[in-house]
Amino acid sequence: MHSNKFPLHTLFLPPFPIPSFSLSLSLSLMESQATSTASATAIYMRDRFGCCFRNWMAQQHLDLDELLQAVSADSGDAEKLRSLAGKSIQHFRDYLEARSQLAQHDAPSFFCPPWCTSFENSFLWIGGCRPTLAIRLVYSSSGSDLEAQLAGGARRGDDDRSNGSGGGGGGNLGEITASQLKSINELHMKTLRMEEKLSGRMASMQEEIADDPLALIAKRSGRVGEESESVERVMKRHALSLARVLTEADELRLATLRELVEEILTPLQAVEFLVTTKKLHLSIHEWGKRRDSVLGKV
Repeated sequence: MHSNKFPLHTLFLPPFPIPSFSLSLSLSLMESQATSTASATAIYMRDRFGCCFRNWMAQQHLDLDELLQAVSADSGDAEKLRSLAGKSIQHFRDYLEARSQLAQHDAPSFFCPPWCTSFENSFLWIGGCRPTLAIRLVYSSSGSDLEAQLAGGARRGDDDRSNGSGGGGGGNLGEITASQLKSINELHMKTLRMEEKLSGRMASMQEEIADDPLALIAKRSGRVGEESESVERVMKRHALSLARVLTEADELRLATLRELVEEILTPLQAVEFLVTTKKLHLSIHEWGKRRDSVLGKV
């Protein structure tokens, strides 16, 4: 007696044979759709990366306006100056946290970001400026302010401060004390050691390309750039390692900035220092855009 049930495997078979060209066309369409989806995802993520950076630049413009207003109108109000400096630091922390999350999707993009100009990218160290740059800016700003004062430049009244550590918002960057200089130098040495450690890790990661498995896979591949699951795994692992190094570099940038602003400099010095850093960053961006325009890159 024959069963009326079909064998289980026949339930998943078409009622008639599919011509080979139809099957090839279906597979081709599926591959095309997968490629289109991946491309759309990549474009979406790239837009998110660029949007994150543009929002940060816009925030810096707003912060700069507030800081400049405080320097000109509230230089003796230590509490207000301290609050504005803290607000600026918080905005920087928010930006770093946002891009740390985005870096989990594509960390390599942050090491030569297309949303920055080529001029900006030439200054990058692990996705941003070197932490010690902030300290060098203190030194250079302090020296230029002191020279201006010695040359009879504009100077605020003595009643607003007392040798960089008295009432009001404290002295400007041209009035850094010996004690402050000692603290800044100690921070400089500590930050340099951390920079060297991270630079060493980056160098090791870059040199790994000559070792297994990428070099061996490339050597044994039948054609240049041949797709391989092994390559994809290695690239993904490398990208995640870059994301970790980027996060650590950002943490060092933030820690250095916080120690300068919150622990070493007076409120007025901190605000003047933040004005200097933001003017430099925003100006380099604009100069870079102008240069790219002249060279026909935009």
